[in-house]
Amino acid sequence: MMKRTKILAERPRFSSLMSALVAMTLWQGFAALPAEAQSLALAPAELQYRFKPGQPFQFELSVSNDGVTPVLMRVTVTDLWYNERNEKLFGPPGSSPRSAANWIEFVPRQFTVPAEGTGKVKVIVTPPLQVSGGYYAVIFAESKPELAQAATAEKKAVYTNIRLGSLILLSAENTEQYEVEVSATQFTPPEANRTMKLDFQLSNNSNTHIFPETRVGILNARHELIAKAEGEIKRFLPQQKDRLSVSWAGTLPAGGYTAILTVVYGPDKNYSQEFPFAVEAPQ
Repeated sequence: MMKRTKILAERPRFSSLMSALVAMTLWQGFAALPAEAQSLALAPAELQYRFKPGQPFQFELSVSNDGVTPVLMRVTVTDLWYNERNEKLFGPPGSSPRSAANWIEFVPRQFTVPAEGTGKVKVIVTPPLQVSGGYYAVIFAESKPELAQAATAEKKAVYTNIRLGSLILLSAENTEQYEVEVSATQFTPPEANRTMKLDFQLSNNSNTHIFPETRVGILNARHELIAKAEGEIKRFLPQQKDRLSVSWAGTLPAGGYTAILTVVYGPDKNYSQEFPFAVEAPQ
């Protein structure tokens, strides 16, 4: 079943995601984790899967423990969506427009991660028959709260735990529809002391998630490619909007040029736009 599973945890964009999802939860105050606290890791950090509508599938999540004490974990699931500031929202199952959380069950819901070992949980997904496009959830594995600081006459007791998250991006096979809109483009041509920059807003009008790849090529007056640059890859959920940019810090001799923006956003799907500009000879 897992031959179509695509795990992309090595891409740089997921470091910010894991900073948001891997969290230490504190009750009744703040304290650093005690020295004997466990170090836990969840894999995969993100899973992409194209499923057949109406056909259940399953995969495993693993939690590794490099500490000397077993850790009891429980798993839960939330929706994944975003707000107008593109902040992640982890709502209850069924609260987002493209919720996958209600499709997900765990076996077992609670498990023990052995000391210097790995614990696993089976994730069973049962998608409905009448679905199309992308659907999203986040699976959390959370340790039992432990006493980090005993109560005193002045302070209440402080308990800590570790919460790890795995992002689940699903799409119904052969139902994806890809469309983007590029607007509010701002092009800054290169100069002697100025980096070339191309900045724009991208709207994902698709019914599924995309990871647009942004590139700029610079052609000279003979239409020869003389420079190129690539922008950061970002995740866009359906109907999500955000700004993207590409910069190039090189220098060019005087003459006429064309910068060509290309955005690849799906299988055989790309957007392009040209920006003619000139570089003046130094005075």
